[in-house]
Amino acid sequence: MGTGFVVLIVILAVAVIFLLYSISTYNRLVKLRTIVEEAWSGINVQLKKRYDLIPNLVETVKGYATHESETFQRVTRARANAMRVNDLKSREAAENDLNKALISLLAVAEQYPELKANENFMQLQHQLSIVESDIEKSRRFYNGLVREKNIVIDTFPSNIIAGMFSFSKSLFFELENEEEKTVPQVRF
Repeated sequence: MGTGFVVLIVILAVAVIFLLYSISTYNRLVKLRTIVEEAWSGINVQLKKRYDLIPNLVETVKGYATHESETFQRVTRARANAMRVNDLKSREAAENDLNKALISLLAVAEQYPELKANENFMQLQHQLSIVESDIEKSRRFYNGLVREKNIVIDTFPSNIIAGMFSFSKSLFFELENEEEKTVPQVRF
C-alpha cells in the first residue's frame, strides 16, 4: 500500500465521520426545534385554561363589588389582549399586564369578607392557583428546552451545521421584573 492510498483512506474516513456528525447534529437540531414548539404549545394550553377561568372569576367578584367597574374592565381588556397576541415578546407583555390586572381584581376581592367566604369564589381561586402553577411549570420546561437548543446552536462545531441549515435561536419566555414574577395570591 502506498502513502497515497493511506492518505485517501484517511480523507475518506474523515469525510464519513464529518458526514455522520453532520447528520446527527442536524437531526438533533430538528428534534430540539420540534420539542421547543411543542413546549410553547403547552404554555398556550395552560394560558387558555387561565383565560377561560377569568370571566367566571370576574363575574363572581362583580356580584359583590359593583362599584369596581374600572378593575373589571382592566381585567377584561388585559385578557382580550393576551388572547389576541401570538409572538413571544408581545405575549410576555400581555401576560404581564394580565397578571397585574388579576392582582388588582384579587385585591378588590379581599375587601369583601362575604365574597371570600363564597364557595364558588373559593373554588375559582383554587383553580386559578393550580393553573398559575401549571403555567410556571410549562414556562420552566419551555425555557429549559430553549436553553438546550440555543447551546447546540452556539457551540462549536454544531454551530457550523446550524448555520449551514439556517437554524435560529429561540427566545426565552420571561417576565419583565421581579414583582411580575410572583403568582397572584389572595390570603383569606
